[in-house]
Amino acid sequence: MACAERGCRCCAEGRRHSSILYSILRSEQRVLPPPGPAPRGCPCGSRRRVALRSPQVACKAASAVLVKTLRFVQNVPCFQELPLEEQLLLVRSCWAPLLLLGLAQERVHLETVESTEPSMLQRILTARQQGEQPPPRAPAPAPEPAPGRPHHGPHLPSAGEIQAIKGFLAKCWSLDISTKEYAYLKGTVLFNPDLPGLQCTQYIEGLQREAQQALNEHVRLTHRGDEARFAKLNVVLSLLRSINANVVAELFFRPIIGAVNMDDMLLEMLCAKL
Repeated sequence: MACAERGCRCCAEGRRHSSILYSILRSEQRVLPPPGPAPRGCPCGSRRRVALRSPQVACKAASAVLVKTLRFVQNVPCFQELPLEEQLLLVRSCWAPLLLLGLAQERVHLETVESTEPSMLQRILTARQQGEQPPPRAPAPAPEPAPGRPHHGPHLPSAGEIQAIKGFLAKCWSLDISTKEYAYLKGTVLFNPDLPGLQCTQYIEGLQREAQQALNEHVRLTHRGDEARFAKLNVVLSLLRSINANVVAELFFRPIIGAVNMDDMLLEMLCAKL
């Protein structure tokens, strides 16, 4: 592909990207704000395990948004100019925040329920009432896998992890983010020059800077009375960084297709004509 074979043409000085990026940010349906976020609960409850109330419905919606998101990425001309290895590296690192931005844009609501699995204390009390030996103490949790990698074994997200996702969605809806603003935010997330292993870092850094500049310019033109809006939109990006990609995979894909290897799935989807 282009970058490696042309002496990293994408990193050449003086190349302007603005006309390219502006041309691919097309209009889509505007997102309507839903009711405000749920009230804060007891901090100790954040460790409770929760699951989707209707996993088939939510997972189907998330899968459709993921396909739409990757189609958006594939249609970005400056993304297509990157070597396949660079494309995969970018997508593997940002598929989860891009998916969450898509869920917010499509106004996908999450309805969750607490897990019916009894806690350790409940199991001990039940065993004592029945005159049995209490169950052995659970082993210490395994180290957290690297971002984007699947968990080994079933894992239900905690209430705190789900609340972080719901809080992000609520923040997006409260700002009534427009289609173009979502596109610029996605461009900022997609073109991350800080990933280890990237070759066209100058080119990617320029695209990220361009997306931020375009967002700032759009905000100044369309929200003249809200000088803080650009900062508020960047808060959305900071909320995304606090959400683990493994939690997103476990929540939206494991209930339907079991153990998820997102790398394999993303490679297959990226190479397909969506």
